[in-house]
Amino acid sequence: MSALPTTKREQVVFGLMMCFGMVTIMLLFNLYNSGMIGKLSLMEILLQFVICFVVAFAVESILVGPVAKKVAFSLPFDKSNKLVAVLTLSFFMVVGMVLVMSFYGVMTSYLTNGLGGRSILRSYGSAIGHNFLLALPAQLLVVGPIVRAVFGNVVDRSKVSA
Repeated sequence: MSALPTTKREQVVFGLMMCFGMVTIMLLFNLYNSGMIGKLSLMEILLQFVICFVVAFAVESILVGPVAKKVAFSLPFDKSNKLVAVLTLSFFMVVGMVLVMSFYGVMTSYLTNGLGGRSILRSYGSAIGHNFLLALPAQLLVVGPIVRAVFGNVVDRSKVSA
């Protein structure tokens, strides 16, 4: 299992890397799903990315991360099994982030383009379903392993050179 963050600085770097990967995948998915790719300029997409990244990192750092850790590690499982710990925490992080960021996405859509006659509640429920179906496998199979591997290499190199 790759290195996990142990200091506050490492947690910030790790969180930034995770947010970058997940926001990239989820933003592209939602732009494609809403038919906005090709309608927005590259600068508009980059602006969307920056705003979404800042919001996601703040939400993860201040709200979802602490709550997910508290819930995940209150469950009765062998905390020394890193794989189970990572999977459990990842699951609760995805649930929390999908709930909050889907609301962010629906509200952003509502304020900029409307919801095409659908209610906010229906749009939110639909967004949660679509986002969860992509976010969980993206986190468990793609972004999480890549970020942990890259982070592990960075941490290992800094410890060797220190």
